[in-house]
Amino acid sequence: MDFRTFGLNPKVEAGIAAAGFVTPTPIQAEGIPPVMKGRDVTGLAQTGTGKTAVFALPILHRLLQGKHGHVRALIIAPTRELAEQIHQAFESLGKETRLRSVTVYGGVNINTQISKLRQGADIVVACPGRLLDHINRKTIDLSRVEALVIDEADHMFDMGFLPDIRRILKHLPAERQTLLFSATMPHEIHGLANDILTDPITIKAGETAPAETVSHAHYPVAQHLKTAFLLKLLTHINSRSVLVFTRTKHRAKRLGEQLTRAGFNSTSIQGNLSQSRRQTALEGFRSGRYHVLVATDIAARGIDICQISHVINYDMPNTTDAYVHRIGRTGRADHTGVAFTLITGEDHQMVNAIDRIMGSKVERRTLRDFDYNSPAPTKYVQAAPGSRRHRDAGTFGLKATRHMARAR
Repeated sequence: MDFRTFGLNPKVEAGIAAAGFVTPTPIQAEGIPPVMKGRDVTGLAQTGTGKTAVFALPILHRLLQGKHGHVRALIIAPTRELAEQIHQAFESLGKETRLRSVTVYGGVNINTQISKLRQGADIVVACPGRLLDHINRKTIDLSRVEALVIDEADHMFDMGFLPDIRRILKHLPAERQTLLFSATMPHEIHGLANDILTDPITIKAGETAPAETVSHAHYPVAQHLKTAFLLKLLTHINSRSVLVFTRTKHRAKRLGEQLTRAGFNSTSIQGNLSQSRRQTALEGFRSGRYHVLVATDIAARGIDICQISHVINYDMPNTTDAYVHRIGRTGRADHTGVAFTLITGEDHQMVNAIDRIMGSKVERRTLRDFDYNSPAPTKYVQAAPGSRRHRDAGTFGLKATRHMARAR
C-alpha cells in the first residue's frame, strides 16, 4: 500500500513525495479514508505514530476545492511547540498547493499574527488562549470553518483548556467535520467527544504501552544524589542527543544550568521561557549544538526529533501514560532508543505500574563507579518534608558538598 491509493489531489501527492513519505503508517492507512469521506473521527494514538498526516492530507485535499483566503480549517493544539510542528507539516505537505497556514499562540507579538490573518489564511493552527484573544478582538473569522481538529485532547484537559475549547466552539459553524485525537480517553474527553462529534468512527494505533523499539532500565538512587548520578550516567552514554525529563520547570532550569557548568553541551526548555528562546533551544538540540535537553512534560509537547537516542527520567512521571509519552520521544521512525529512569524509595507504586504495562519487571541497574554512600547535604536533611527545598534537594548533591555553593 502507498499514498496513491487514497486518491489525493496530485498537488498533495507531490508534497508527500517531497517529504519522503512512502508507506502509510497503520493509523494513516486506517484513518485517512474516513477523513477523506468527511466522517467525524476519534483517533486514539500516541505521539510519533504519524497522526498529523491523518488530518493534514485530507484537509489539504479538501481545501484545494473552493475559494482560498479565508479560514476553512482550524487545528487546536495544547502547546506552542506542537502548533509549530503541525504548521510545519502543513507547509511541507502542502508546498505545491498555495494554501496558507498561520500559527496563533501566546508568547509572541499578537500584531504580527493579526497581520498574517489579514493577508488571508486557509488553515489556522492555534493554542486556545491566544485564539480566544483573537476572537475577542475580532481579528479572526471562524464562521466558515469546514474542518476542526482538536489534537492531544488529553493534554488539553491536563492543562485546563477544556473550558476555553468550549468557548471557541461557540464561534464555529454547527455544520463541520470534527476530528479529535487523544492518547488516552479520560471521562472528560469522552464527554467532549460525545458533545461535539456526530456519528464518529474510532481509529486506534497500538495500545497505551511503550514502543517495542525502546529498551528500558531503572536506576535506584537516593534523592539527594540524583544530580551527581545523572552526571556520572551521562559520561557512560555514547550519544549526542539525550532528553532529560523533570517534574517542575524550576528544576528543569536549575538542572540545565548545572549540566552546563559540569561541561555538558546542554540547555533547557520550560514554561517561563519566551517563545523565541524555546525555539532557539529546540533548534540547537535538533542541530546537535546541544547534546542534552532538559524539559518538563508540558514544555516538551511537540518535540519531533527522530534522532533522540536516550530519554532519561530524572523525576518519575506521575502516571504510566506520562511515562509512555516521555519515552515516545525516542525509538521513533524505525530508530531504536533507550529509556532510563532514576527511581527512589518513594517511586515504588509507579515502578510497579510501569512493570505492569511492560508485561515484565524492568531491569534494575547500578553504576559501579558511583558512590552511593555519599551523605545528604545538611541543607537537604534539615528541610521540612514536602517543602519546596525538600522537593528540589536532588539538584544540590553533585557528589558531596563541592557543588552546594553553586546550587544555592
